[in-house]
Amino acid sequence: MELDLRKRRVLRVIVEEFVATAEPVGSRRVAERSALDVSPATIRNEMGELEAMGYLEQPHTSAGRVPSDKGYRFYVDELMEAEPLAPAEVRRLRRALAERIREVQGLVQLTARLLADATACLAMVVGPQLEATRIRAVRLAPLGLRRALLVMVTDAGFVISHVVELPPAFDEAELEPLERLLSRHLGGHAPGGDVRRALRVLDREVPRLHPLLEQAEALLAQDLEPGGEERVYLGGAANLLGQPEFRDVQRARALLALLEQERLVRELLARRESAGVEVTIGQEHPHEALHGCSVVAGSFSIGDRAGGRVAVLGPTRMPYRRVVPFVKHVADSLSELLTRAVGS
Repeated sequence: MELDLRKRRVLRVIVEEFVATAEPVGSRRVAERSALDVSPATIRNEMGELEAMGYLEQPHTSAGRVPSDKGYRFYVDELMEAEPLAPAEVRRLRRALAERIREVQGLVQLTARLLADATACLAMVVGPQLEATRIRAVRLAPLGLRRALLVMVTDAGFVISHVVELPPAFDEAELEPLERLLSRHLGGHAPGGDVRRALRVLDREVPRLHPLLEQAEALLAQDLEPGGEERVYLGGAANLLGQPEFRDVQRARALLALLEQERLVRELLARRESAGVEVTIGQEHPHEALHGCSVVAGSFSIGDRAGGRVAVLGPTRMPYRRVVPFVKHVADSLSELLTRAVGS
C-alpha cells in the first residue's frame, strides 16, 4: 500500500526524532515537528495505521513509537534528504587522503579513522585490491646494524615498505646492485604465485641472499596476497559501545566477536549488483548479531579496476542523512585520487 503525504511526513519525523534522541516519539512531538495542521489525535491515528502496516513499532514501556526495519528502509529509499558535506569538511577530507594516497596501509587506516570520527559509528575498509597490480620497482635503503628498508612500488603507484634483516657479512655497498637485481626479477610480476616463483629462481641463482629473499616473500604475501590479514581495517569500535543499543554487554560482545572474523567482514562488505552506496538494515543481514544494525557501504576503483570497499556500521537508529553522503564522498574521493595516482 502506498503511503500518502501525511503518513510519509509522520514517518519521516518519527525516524529523524528517534535517531536524534533514542527515545520513542509521541504524537504531540510529531504534531509539533511535522507542520501538519491536524490534532495530536489525528496524528495518533496515523501512527496506529503506520504501526499496523509494519513501519512503526511500539515499545511495551512507552506510548511513543519507534521505526521498524521496514520504516527505516522506506525512509532511506523514499524520504531521506541527504545532508550535504560542508565545503571545509570536503577540503579537509580530500587533503588528508591525498597525503596518504601512495601508502597502502596508511591510506586504509586513515580512511577507517576518518569514517569513524565523522559518523560516530564503526568504520570498515577493505582494499585497495592490490593483487590486481604489478610490481614496478624495488628499492633498498640502508638503516645500519645490518638492516635495510625494503620498498616495493606497484604500477598503481602504491608504496609498501618494511624493515628487513640483511644476510651476514653483507656490505652496504652491495645494496644498489641488489636493488637492481630485485627490480629486474620482480618487475612486471603480479603479487602472488608469479612473485614467489621469481624469488625462488633468484634464490637458486644467489643462495647467499636466501635470508633476505625469504623475508621479501613473506612480506609480499602479507601485504599483497588476496585475503592477507592487513587487508581489512576496522576503526571506531568504541563508538558502538557508546550507543544506547549496545549497553547490553552480551549483545555488544556477540557483535564484536562477529566483526573479529575477517571472512565475515568481507562477506558483509561484498559488492552487490547495485551501483552507488548500499544500505543494509536490521534483519536484512544474514547474521542475527547484526539484526539491530545497519551498514552503509560504497565501492571505490583504481582506474578501470576494482579498488575496495568502505563502510560504516552502527545501530539501525543511524543518522542516515549524514552517513550516506559521507560514505559516498569518501568512496568517490578515493576513486578519483587513486585513479589520478595510477596515471601520474
